[in-house]
Amino acid sequence: MSTDLPRPSQQQWTAPASRPTNGLAIATLVLGICGFAIVPVIMGHIALRQIRERGDAGSGLAIAGLILGYIALAGYIVIGIMMIAVIAGGVAFGVR
Repeated sequence: MSTDLPRPSQQQWTAPASRPTNGLAIATLVLGICGFAIVPVIMGHIALRQIRERGDAGSGLAIAGLILGYIALAGYIVIGIMMIAVIAGGVAFGVR
């Protein structure tokens, strides 16, 4: 007693096309990790604009690089203010 049941058709599965990662976003993250301040900030904003216009991947990389760049910039500003205060304090109290 053999019944021939119809076999389900084989469906072909293909992976969705991947979006390219924006190179400027990668560079932003690398420079942000290295401690550069103004360069990753500028490049990060440019990368985010390119990602929005082109539909590239990498917005998280650009944002992380921007955050690291802003943190480095704030750190350099604080160090600069402290150096000015130390120099001004030395001049005011006659220390050479």
